[in-house]
Amino acid sequence: MQTDPRQTISEMCQNFYRQGWVSGTGGGISIRREDRVYMAPSGVEKEKIRPEDCFVVDLQGNILERPENPALKLTECAPLFLSAFELRNAGAVLHSHSSNIVLMTMLARRLDEELSVLEFTQLEMLKGIQGHGYYDTFELPVVDNTAHECDLTESLRRAMERFPDSPAVAVRNHGIYVWGPNEVKAKTQAECIDFVCEVYWKMRSAGIQSHLSAPATPASVS
Repeated sequence: MQTDPRQTISEMCQNFYRQGWVSGTGGGISIRREDRVYMAPSGVEKEKIRPEDCFVVDLQGNILERPENPALKLTECAPLFLSAFELRNAGAVLHSHSSNIVLMTMLARRLDEELSVLEFTQLEMLKGIQGHGYYDTFELPVVDNTAHECDLTESLRRAMERFPDSPAVAVRNHGIYVWGPNEVKAKTQAECIDFVCEVYWKMRSAGIQSHLSAPATPASVS
């Protein structure tokens, strides 16, 4: 029997707070159950979210159920979450502000004016990322940040279309969106991506070259 997604969101927010992924009021979690999507609210300290604080929307983003607290607002991440449900048939989507990932986005290799990429290979934890093995190259797309979260929607969708094998899109100087077929898979993949970003950042900081020859700084766009 599946647990109440509201309870799961509350517990996961507390867990991510302890990991430093959702400090302040940042980050978010959404879980899909058939045609209903449960979302943590916006502008709330995530470690204090209660199950009854969650919103429920349909797959078009229309609000079906509101929290008991009328002051709570639907997250600005909603259109980005819904994009992953639509384009990837995801069962859960997580948004974190992990410092490991934020730091690595600053080193992403520029592909064009809108999109960059980070590449990782030959780390054991890559096997925890869906469709990837130890010797594979995991390409993590990185889009540029915007002043408002909802304005990231189109660039995130383009990145998802260009990198169909990636279960995540990172946002430069901001964080990451990670999805999976359910909340457990989304969580474990988020943890694996965070781990490989931390290791690569420490490698670069220590002057250790990665297995790839890609430049460590963004290339200029002509």
